[in-house]
Amino acid sequence: MPKDAMSRPLAAAAEAEGAGPRGAAAPAGRSLLFLREEELRLAQDLLFFGYRDFTAGADAILADLGMGRAHHRVLHFVGRRPGITVGELLGILAITKQSLGRVLTPLIDEGYVTQAPGRTDRRQRLLSLTEKGAALERRLYERQRETVMQAYREAGPQAVEGFRRVMRGLMGAEARAALARLEAAAEREGG
Repeated sequence: MPKDAMSRPLAAAAEAEGAGPRGAAAPAGRSLLFLREEELRLAQDLLFFGYRDFTAGADAILADLGMGRAHHRVLHFVGRRPGITVGELLGILAITKQSLGRVLTPLIDEGYVTQAPGRTDRRQRLLSLTEKGAALERRLYERQRETVMQAYREAGPQAVEGFRRVMRGLMGAEARAALARLEAAAEREGG
């Protein structure tokens, strides 16, 4: 089927639901029966470009410090769960112990993260941010928060809920379980 013919059902559905001509924003409630490869490729494009621009501000801050996204992920999750074990962090990041070590060791050596023995199992290593680490994590968060807040405001509450559903749908079972643990911990702590 020609590419133009594949998009006709999409355009017809969008116009039927009140969207403008091609190029205008389509409504969030577009019928899923009309999803074709072109729509799915557009979703992939949106993810790539959205992620690029979402991470750009934080990447610039990290680059000035000689760090990258792997450092950011460690700072983020240690900041979200002070006292997280190395094992739990490995599970969330889905990386090897060796890969984590390459990122975590400099963060500890440079005073961004501390590690302490476990309370009941002294072999465990509990990770927390230092004041310096918390300040950097906060700076990175605030830079990305602005991007998310602007997008949420432009999209509106229904789109925000739809976005959350789509993102959860993109996650595998392990990622959804890790997210559920983070959400439960945040709820227990009142935040």
